Amino acid sequence: MTTADGIPDEATSRAVFVSRFVIPGAVATGLITLGSIGVGWLPLGSALLDLSVVDAMRTNPIGVSIARIMLIAGGALLLQTWLVLGADLLSGVRIPVQRLWLALAAWCAPLLVAAPLFSRDVFSYFAQGKLVAAGIDPYTNGVATVPGWFNDGVDPMWAEAPTPYGPFFLMIERGVATLLPDSPFLGSLLLRLVAVAGVALMAWFVPRLAFLHGIDGGKALWLGVLNPLILMHFIAGAHNDALMVGLMVAGITLAAEGRPIPGVLLVTLAGGVKPIALLALPFVGLLWAGSRSSWGRRFATWAATAVISVLTLVIMGAMIGVGLGWIRALTTPGSVRTWLSPSTAVGMATGAIGNALGVGDYTDLLVTVFRLLAMALAVGVVLWLCFKPEGRSPVRSAALAFTAVVLLGPVIQAWYLLWALPLVAATGLRKPWHLRAITIGTAAFVIYGLAESSATANSFLQLQDGLAMLFAAGAIAFVVLASPRERELVLGRQFSHGITPDDPPAQARSRQLVFVGPNRVDLTEP
Repeated sequence: MTTADGIPDEATSRAVFVSRFVIPGAVATGLITLGSIGVGWLPLGSALLDLSVVDAMRTNPIGVSIARIMLIAGGALLLQTWLVLGADLLSGVRIPVQRLWLALAAWCAPLLVAAPLFSRDVFSYFAQGKLVAAGIDPYTNGVATVPGWFNDGVDPMWAEAPTPYGPFFLMIERGVATLLPDSPFLGSLLLRLVAVAGVALMAWFVPRLAFLHGIDGGKALWLGVLNPLILMHFIAGAHNDALMVGLMVAGITLAAEGRPIPGVLLVTLAGGVKPIALLALPFVGLLWAGSRSSWGRRFATWAATAVISVLTLVIMGAMIGVGLGWIRALTTPGSVRTWLSPSTAVGMATGAIGNALGVGDYTDLLVTVFRLLAMALAVGVVLWLCFKPEGRSPVRSAALAFTAVVLLGPVIQAWYLLWALPLVAATGLRKPWHLRAITIGTAAFVIYGLAESSATANSFLQLQDGLAMLFAAGAIAFVVLASPRERELVLGRQFSHGITPDDPPAQARSRQLVFVGPNRVDLTEP
């Protein structure tokens, strides 16, 4: 059987699809899960540490090396499986969304029991839940207030920090901590199921949002949900960003389908997980207003959106007894300095140069100045996207807004980049280098995550860690360059079909959401 372009449609066979994509991806995540025994995060008080196998894989140099090899091999195989699947889809092979859901479920399944990887934030969630359950305000107190917080696996960096999360997620944290007050590891697994629910929302709504933009749902699902970084950070890492993004994508989709009030409520719930999701609300307001709306109509829907959202947040805050305290805790993540943030990196580099030249150590001041300049630029970009929406879908504008806020923000974590990815995938990639940038970026951040995934090392500069980085880079480079199809996807030209509307009906749908304003001038996105 072939596609319309004469390309063998091997993936239409269920058995071939399972053997080519489902099984290799599940084996990959199975290896990652086994590796997590040695290099994943476990609470100090966990009974798992008393098991001889776990102890050997975490303390014996040979055991740690085996764990790292399994983790890196699993990450490399997962990336290769994803690239091969993308090569098929972008070459014109039609794969039903339902089969891609099967692949996603199979890939995620082994990770459900993995020790938390790439971050131990999930243990902070658990400890914050205990804080709320004890009736202590998490917006003015850190988890160090809770007895035994260190044994629960919390990173000491966040011991005194107030929570930056919204009231909806505090309800979830409190429920988990109340159900399993003495079991932080089981609590982390339950919180991972919450993250899985977020990914399931993404898997359901991204194809629907892509359809509205004339984009093939399978391609959008491949890029925006099956992406290895989603599995690494949203599933293995159990980040609450997964639930935030899932609710946000669901709300935007409903608004784009003509149901703006449920859309506003879902996006507000996403903001109740992490307040950054509220950035999507102005663009939901534009969807509500309509692509040919007047300025009066736009301001009216923005006002209605704000009223619904504020009332919802106030009600949630009252239900859990924290009010709007999350507003003053929004700066908590900014206390971290990372070279991944351009503004922070420039500030630190400039300060280091000045110090070396004998000018003095003004690093703190320079980091603050460059961060403020970058944040001002990000605000300007968001305002421009809101007040100059013509020529773009509001969903595309939302994707660009999140991208700008992340890249210009004071802190960048690998999972922050995933805030915009499902929206980008659903609205398509019109230039060849866009797809290459995302695939190369995915490979690079897979290397970064694998190289830093040791819970046993004390210093990143240790020989063992350096070897792990080289091994990870070599494995990923081999995967990326393994065959002509992968090389073409990552380094060559975009496949002819790409992630754009494929036919006249799809192109017509893609124009329906493009903002043209009340004068009905048909503009297209540059």
